[in-house]
Amino acid sequence: MPEALLIRPQRRGVPERISHRGAHQTLPENSIPAFLRAIELGADAIELDVHATRDGIVVVHHDELVNAPGAPVAVIADLSASEIRKFPLAHGVEIPTLDAVLNAVGDRAKLYVEIKAPRIEPLVVRCIRESGTNCAIHSFDHRIVKTVKSIFPAIPTGVLEVARHVDPVASLVTVGAQDLWQEVTFIDEDLVARVHSINARVIAWTSDTVDQWKTLNQIGVDGICTDRISELATFGW
Repeated sequence: MPEALLIRPQRRGVPERISHRGAHQTLPENSIPAFLRAIELGADAIELDVHATRDGIVVVHHDELVNAPGAPVAVIADLSASEIRKFPLAHGVEIPTLDAVLNAVGDRAKLYVEIKAPRIEPLVVRCIRESGTNCAIHSFDHRIVKTVKSIFPAIPTGVLEVARHVDPVASLVTVGAQDLWQEVTFIDEDLVARVHSINARVIAWTSDTVDQWKTLNQIGVDGICTDRISELATFGW
Protein backbone atom coordinates (compact mmCIF):
# COMPACT_ATOMS: atom_id res chain seq x y z
CA MET A 1 0.00 0.00 0.00
CA PRO A 2 1.40 3.45 -0.88
CA GLU A 3 2.87 5.26 2.10
CA ALA A 4 0.57 8.27 1.63
CA LEU A 5 -2.48 6.15 2.34
CA LEU A 6 -1.17 5.31 5.79
CA ILE A 7 -1.43 8.91 6.97
CA ARG A 8 -5.08 9.88 7.19
CA PRO A 9 -6.41 12.66 9.41
CA GLN A 10 -9.27 11.37 11.55
CA ARG A 11 -12.67 12.75 10.72
CA ARG A 12 -13.95 15.09 13.38
CA GLY A 13 -17.57 15.24 14.54
CA VAL A 14 -18.94 16.64 11.27
CA PRO A 15 -17.67 16.77 7.67
CA GLU A 16 -15.12 19.40 6.73
CA ARG A 17 -16.93 22.42 5.29
CA ILE A 18 -15.27 23.36 2.00
CA SER A 19 -16.20 26.47 0.03
CA HIS A 20 -16.26 25.83 -3.73
CA ARG A 21 -14.35 28.73 -5.34
CA GLY A 22 -15.15 30.98 -2.40
CA ALA A 23 -18.32 32.90 -1.55
CA HIS A 24 -19.10 33.62 -5.18
CA GLN A 25 -22.80 34.38 -4.90
CA THR A 26 -21.97 38.03 -4.26
CA LEU A 27 -18.26 38.20 -5.11
CA PRO A 28 -16.22 37.01 -8.12
CA GLU A 29 -15.43 33.31 -7.89
CA ASN A 30 -11.81 32.28 -7.34
CA SER A 31 -10.98 35.75 -6.03
CA ILE A 32 -9.33 36.81 -2.79
CA PRO A 33 -12.44 38.72 -1.62
CA ALA A 34 -14.56 35.60 -2.19
CA PHE A 35 -12.11 33.40 -0.30
CA LEU A 36 -11.88 35.74 2.67
CA ARG A 37 -15.65 36.11 2.79
CA ALA A 38 -16.06 32.32 2.80
CA ILE A 39 -13.74 32.11 5.79
CA GLU A 40 -15.77 34.81 7.55
CA LEU A 41 -18.90 32.75 6.90
CA GLY A 42 -17.36 29.69 8.56
CA ALA A 43 -15.55 27.70 5.88
CA ASP A 44 -12.96 25.24 7.16
CA ALA A 45 -11.34 25.11 3.73
CA ILE A 46 -11.40 26.64 0.26
CA GLU A 47 -11.35 24.80 -3.06
CA LEU A 48 -9.76 26.70 -5.95
CA ASP A 49 -8.42 26.15 -9.47
CA VAL A 50 -5.06 27.08 -10.97
CA HIS A 51 -3.38 27.62 -14.32
CA ALA A 52 -0.01 29.16 -15.19
CA THR A 53 0.89 32.13 -17.35
CA ARG A 54 3.40 32.09 -20.18
CA ASP A 55 6.10 33.36 -17.85
CA GLY A 56 5.45 30.74 -15.18
CA ILE A 57 3.23 32.57 -12.70
CA VAL A 58 0.48 30.44 -11.16
CA VAL A 59 -2.89 32.18 -11.22
CA VAL A 60 -6.21 31.22 -9.70
CA HIS A 61 -8.92 30.79 -12.34
CA HIS A 62 -11.27 27.99 -13.32
CA ASP A 63 -11.19 28.18 -17.12
CA GLU A 64 -8.14 28.22 -19.33
CA LEU A 65 -9.66 31.16 -21.21
CA VAL A 66 -10.13 34.75 -20.05
CA ASN A 67 -12.01 37.64 -21.60
CA ALA A 68 -12.67 41.29 -20.95
CA PRO A 69 -14.97 43.90 -22.49
CA GLY A 70 -13.62 45.01 -25.84
CA ALA A 71 -10.86 42.40 -25.87
CA PRO A 72 -10.66 39.04 -27.64
CA VAL A 73 -10.78 35.83 -25.65
CA ALA A 74 -7.28 34.79 -24.60
CA VAL A 75 -5.63 31.65 -23.27
CA ILE A 76 -4.02 32.07 -19.85
CA ALA A 77 -1.00 30.00 -20.88
CA ASP A 78 -0.37 32.44 -23.77
CA LEU A 79 -0.41 35.53 -21.55
CA SER A 80 2.27 36.98 -19.30
CA ALA A 81 1.46 37.79 -15.69
CA SER A 82 1.33 41.49 -16.54
CA GLU A 83 -0.94 40.91 -19.52
CA ILE A 84 -3.45 38.93 -17.49
CA ARG A 85 -4.12 42.05 -15.43
CA LYS A 86 -5.96 43.39 -18.48
CA PHE A 87 -8.59 40.70 -17.88
CA PRO A 88 -10.19 41.58 -14.54
CA LEU A 89 -13.01 39.65 -12.94
CA ALA A 90 -16.33 41.29 -12.06
CA HIS A 91 -16.22 44.63 -10.22
CA GLY A 92 -12.65 45.18 -11.41
CA VAL A 93 -11.21 42.49 -9.13
CA GLU A 94 -7.94 41.14 -10.51
CA ILE A 95 -7.35 37.48 -11.24
CA PRO A 96 -5.14 36.61 -8.27
CA THR A 97 -1.85 34.77 -8.27
CA LEU A 98 -1.63 31.66 -6.14
CA ASP A 99 1.09 33.35 -4.11
CA ALA A 100 -1.27 36.22 -3.30
CA VAL A 101 -4.02 33.82 -2.24
CA LEU A 102 -1.68 31.83 -0.03
CA ASN A 103 -0.51 35.02 1.62
CA ALA A 104 -4.05 36.37 2.08
CA VAL A 105 -5.50 33.18 3.55
CA GLY A 106 -2.50 32.23 5.67
CA ASP A 107 -3.41 29.79 8.41
CA ARG A 108 -7.10 30.71 8.54
CA ALA A 109 -8.27 27.89 6.29
CA LYS A 110 -6.95 24.90 4.39
CA LEU A 111 -6.64 25.30 0.63
CA TYR A 112 -7.54 22.53 -1.78
CA VAL A 113 -5.78 23.38 -5.05
CA GLU A 114 -7.06 21.82 -8.26
CA ILE A 115 -4.46 21.78 -11.02
CA LYS A 116 -6.31 22.20 -14.30
CA ALA A 117 -3.49 21.62 -16.78
CA PRO A 118 -0.38 19.42 -16.95
CA ARG A 119 3.25 20.55 -16.80
CA ILE A 120 2.64 23.26 -14.21
CA GLU A 121 2.99 20.93 -11.22
CA PRO A 122 6.49 22.13 -10.21
CA LEU A 123 5.31 25.75 -10.28
CA VAL A 124 2.34 24.99 -8.02
CA VAL A 125 4.43 22.92 -5.62
CA ARG A 126 7.02 25.68 -5.34
CA CYS A 127 4.35 28.23 -4.37
CA ILE A 128 2.95 25.95 -1.69
CA ARG A 129 6.34 24.93 -0.31
CA GLU A 130 7.53 28.52 -0.03
CA SER A 131 4.35 29.67 1.69
CA GLY A 132 4.12 26.89 4.25
CA THR A 133 0.33 27.14 4.00
CA ASN A 134 -1.87 24.13 4.77
CA CYS A 135 -2.70 22.86 1.28
CA ALA A 136 -3.67 19.75 -0.64
CA ILE A 137 -3.60 19.21 -4.39
CA HIS A 138 -6.16 17.36 -6.51
CA SER A 139 -6.97 16.89 -10.19
CA PHE A 140 -9.14 15.04 -12.68
CA ASP A 141 -5.90 14.12 -14.46
CA HIS A 142 -4.36 11.37 -12.36
CA ARG A 143 -1.03 11.84 -14.12
CA ILE A 144 -0.86 15.30 -12.59
CA VAL A 145 -1.41 13.85 -9.13
CA LYS A 146 1.33 11.27 -9.69
CA THR A 147 3.73 14.01 -10.78
CA VAL A 148 2.93 16.05 -7.68
CA LYS A 149 3.59 13.03 -5.46
CA SER A 150 6.92 12.41 -7.19
CA ILE A 151 8.21 15.93 -6.50
CA PHE A 152 6.48 16.60 -3.16
CA PRO A 153 5.64 13.27 -1.48
CA ALA A 154 4.56 14.91 1.77
CA ILE A 155 1.67 16.91 0.36
CA PRO A 156 -1.83 15.39 0.62
CA THR A 157 -3.35 14.70 -2.79
CA GLY A 158 -6.71 13.76 -4.20
CA VAL A 159 -8.29 12.38 -7.35
CA LEU A 160 -11.50 13.72 -8.86
CA GLU A 161 -13.98 11.16 -10.15
CA VAL A 162 -17.33 11.55 -11.86
CA ALA A 163 -17.88 8.33 -13.84
CA ARG A 164 -19.59 5.17 -12.63
CA HIS A 165 -17.45 2.82 -14.71
CA VAL A 166 -14.28 3.86 -12.85
CA ASP A 167 -13.34 2.10 -9.60
CA PRO A 168 -12.42 5.06 -7.38
CA VAL A 169 -10.71 2.90 -4.77
CA ALA A 170 -8.42 1.45 -7.43
CA SER A 171 -7.66 4.99 -8.59
CA LEU A 172 -6.66 6.02 -5.07
CA VAL A 173 -4.35 3.06 -4.65
CA THR A 174 -2.79 3.42 -8.11
CA VAL A 175 -2.09 7.11 -7.70
CA GLY A 176 -1.24 6.99 -4.00
CA ALA A 177 -3.73 9.72 -3.16
CA GLN A 178 -5.43 10.31 0.17
CA ASP A 179 -8.66 12.00 -0.90
CA LEU A 180 -11.39 10.86 -3.26
CA TRP A 181 -13.26 13.85 -4.65
CA GLN A 182 -16.46 12.19 -5.81
CA GLU A 183 -19.42 13.80 -7.58
CA VAL A 184 -22.14 13.77 -4.95
CA THR A 185 -24.72 11.69 -6.82
CA PHE A 186 -22.27 8.77 -7.02
CA ILE A 187 -21.63 8.54 -3.28
CA ASP A 188 -23.23 5.88 -1.11
CA GLU A 189 -22.47 4.15 2.16
CA ASP A 190 -20.66 1.29 0.45
CA LEU A 191 -18.29 3.64 -1.38
CA VAL A 192 -17.47 5.52 1.82
CA ALA A 193 -16.77 2.26 3.64
CA ARG A 194 -14.49 1.02 0.85
CA VAL A 195 -12.52 4.25 0.75
CA HIS A 196 -12.19 4.33 4.54
CA SER A 197 -10.98 0.72 4.48
CA ILE A 198 -7.78 1.89 2.77
CA ASN A 199 -7.40 4.83 5.15
CA ALA A 200 -8.41 7.40 2.56
CA ARG A 201 -11.10 10.09 2.71
CA VAL A 202 -14.23 10.93 0.72
CA ILE A 203 -14.99 14.53 -0.23
CA ALA A 204 -18.37 15.17 -1.85
CA TRP A 205 -18.68 17.78 -4.58
CA THR A 206 -20.63 19.86 -5.29
CA SER A 207 -23.35 19.42 -2.65
CA ASP A 208 -25.85 22.21 -2.09
CA THR A 209 -28.97 20.73 -0.49
CA VAL A 210 -29.91 20.06 3.12
CA ASP A 211 -31.08 16.53 2.30
CA GLN A 212 -27.70 15.72 0.77
CA TRP A 213 -25.84 17.14 3.75
CA LYS A 214 -27.84 15.02 6.16
CA THR A 215 -27.23 11.85 4.17
CA LEU A 216 -23.54 12.55 3.60
CA ASN A 217 -23.00 13.12 7.30
CA GLN A 218 -24.86 9.94 8.20
CA ILE A 219 -22.78 7.75 5.89
CA GLY A 220 -19.50 9.24 7.12
CA VAL A 221 -18.29 11.48 4.32
CA ASP A 222 -15.19 13.40 5.41
CA GLY A 223 -15.75 16.67 3.57
CA ILE A 224 -18.47 18.52 1.68
CA CYS A 225 -17.58 21.01 -1.04
CA THR A 226 -20.43 23.45 -1.56
CA ASP A 227 -21.50 26.63 -3.31
CA ARG A 228 -23.66 27.45 -0.25
CA ILE A 229 -21.00 27.85 2.40
CA SER A 230 -23.00 30.24 4.58
CA GLU A 231 -25.79 27.68 4.92
CA LEU A 232 -23.47 24.69 5.35
CA ALA A 233 -21.39 26.49 7.97
CA THR A 234 -24.46 27.03 10.14
CA PHE A 235 -26.19 23.74 9.36
CA GLY A 236 -27.44 21.94 12.44
CA TRP A 237 -26.03 18.45 12.15
